[in-house]
Amino acid sequence: MGFDIERVRAGYPALGEGFRHFDAAAGSLVAEPVARAAYGVYTSAVANRSDAFEPGRRAIGIVDAARVAVADLLGADPSGVVFGNSATSLTYLMARTLAATWRPGDEVVVSRLDHDSNVRPWVQVAAAAGVTVRWADFDPATGELPAAQYADLVNDRTRVVAVTAASNAIGTRPDVPAIAALAHAAGALVYVDGVHATPHQPTDVAALGADFYVTSAYKWSGPHVAACAADPSLLSGLHPAKLLPSSDAVPERFEFGTPSFASLAGVTAAVDHVAGLDSAATGTRRERLVASLSAVRDYEAGLFAKLVDGLAGIDGVRLCPAPDDRCPTVSFRLRDQHPSATSALLGEAGICAFAGDYYAWEYFTTMGLRDSGGAVRAGIYHYTTAEDVDVLLDALRAA
Repeated sequence: MGFDIERVRAGYPALGEGFRHFDAAAGSLVAEPVARAAYGVYTSAVANRSDAFEPGRRAIGIVDAARVAVADLLGADPSGVVFGNSATSLTYLMARTLAATWRPGDEVVVSRLDHDSNVRPWVQVAAAAGVTVRWADFDPATGELPAAQYADLVNDRTRVVAVTAASNAIGTRPDVPAIAALAHAAGALVYVDGVHATPHQPTDVAALGADFYVTSAYKWSGPHVAACAADPSLLSGLHPAKLLPSSDAVPERFEFGTPSFASLAGVTAAVDHVAGLDSAATGTRRERLVASLSAVRDYEAGLFAKLVDGLAGIDGVRLCPAPDDRCPTVSFRLRDQHPSATSALLGEAGICAFAGDYYAWEYFTTMGLRDSGGAVRAGIYHYTTAEDVDVLLDALRAA
């Protein structure tokens, strides 16, 4: 049958509460198999990692399985998958580790379209190392991040180019492969924030040209765990500050303390869940992930067009400019109403939609909207329905 919305929604027990969810960009609902996997760990004999006894071997297996699952999701090497508490914490870790080799006169490039988690860590470590920060600007009239500008921003002193795969504020998908090609030609590394993009389309880190790609499982129906995928040979040359007794192997040297085995079991379950969103998908898990996320992209695109067209037809709604080809995320304001007031009114109707800057600090500052409350954000996820969209639009017309 392929992508069947009723079958898909049946995998999310929380939908039974009746809320209309347009908030998945901040965190999706958890799929039932994920909760079941975590429960299974909590109610089983799982020890810390050890190959001396079965409960310890179970822990080793859980971690290894999660690395393979994330690698399948991203088209990456499981030996280069690093787990952490959040995309922000992983980016800080990688930024500090890379910056240890930087010298005054070196440069990094960040963009004003990005979530602050892919901006501030680089800006802060650059300041500490005496390194120059160069800024890529988006076009306020279109929401695009022109790739051509990177030809002027990148040079032989550039150490890292940090860029998003999709804006969490307006959905823009920059031309990451073109940006990466310019960066690599100059000898720079490319750090891609894939948090917003990953649940909405197939991901191939090699095709993107990403040396590092960070994603958060709680954006694709999983637990609050993040992962950063990189080439193991690249990671082997990096040496983060760590405890002396902890493993110096890759990728373990980048992971601090004992991980949450229940959460990592949930990561594997989430990847398996996503792979099964298209019931007609066959082949390896990687092949099923590509097929399912392609079906998700097509389903969400149709629903998103309905949402954007509906918003554009409501008197007093002002949409933040964005390209047509984008992740299914839109930010808007309603008349002179403060965005938090609009969000609260929607909340009273059982509609979940965030207001504010959603950590897209540079974007909303550039647009002159941050100090006055940012905007309201509505996103389509693969469990959103046409009825959800109608309810949201009707509530805004009545507000």
